[in-house]
Amino acid sequence: MAKNPPPTDGLYRAPAYIQVASALRRRIETGQWKPEEKISTLDQLEAEFAVSRITISKAVELLEQEQLLSRQQGRGTFVMPQKSEKRWLTLDASWNGLIQAIEHNKPRFVQIQSANAPEFPVLAPNEATLAGRYVFLRSVQEKDGMPYALASVHLDTELFNQNKNEFRSSTALSVLAHMKGLRIKKAYQTMEIQTTEQDVAALLRISLSAPTVACRCVVINEQDVAIYVGEIIYRGDCLRISMDLLPA
Repeated sequence: MAKNPPPTDGLYRAPAYIQVASALRRRIETGQWKPEEKISTLDQLEAEFAVSRITISKAVELLEQEQLLSRQQGRGTFVMPQKSEKRWLTLDASWNGLIQAIEHNKPRFVQIQSANAPEFPVLAPNEATLAGRYVFLRSVQEKDGMPYALASVHLDTELFNQNKNEFRSSTALSVLAHMKGLRIKKAYQTMEIQTTEQDVAALLRISLSAPTVACRCVVINEQDVAIYVGEIIYRGDCLRISMDLLPA
């Protein structure tokens, strides 16, 4: 069997066991390894990825924690049956689609001890003008008690003061979308696939190797002021991204 070592270029600095776990997870997600199927042995994986037995064991252990694999003594390692409602959350690449997807979400506000809230969001040159003051809101989004996203939001303080109760009980974007008299000139988001930090992984109940989708969303009013700058980290195992390639 040809050796398939994990990438080692300077752009990929994740530990080897996380890289191996990512490769194995991909085989499960694409159906290369089917539910309840026995996967390659540790010896075979060790030879294939050209890494140590300890690295392979740690990678398999991570996928066990994610309930993707199950080791059975004397029999081997098997793919777990697929969970129901996999990738139930669809992010539409349009304003209306995005609002519809999140407007019924209920945020649970949290603090992360290792992350100090910045007073102002970081904007690219000529992206927009900063508001005079911002309120910083960080919340975990949940469905049926299961966390699926962590939102870190800078919101124009003036707008927050107009609708404090709503912003404290609903997602900030959905509140903005329904505010009377507010005219939005521009709204856009960028997405990036990544792994996550330890405190974020703990809040989302995922392993450090689990993929996440980081979305940066910016909303700008008619005065070219960034009234909302949000960084939302979604669990990759519940998210589907939808894009209309031929919009009307």
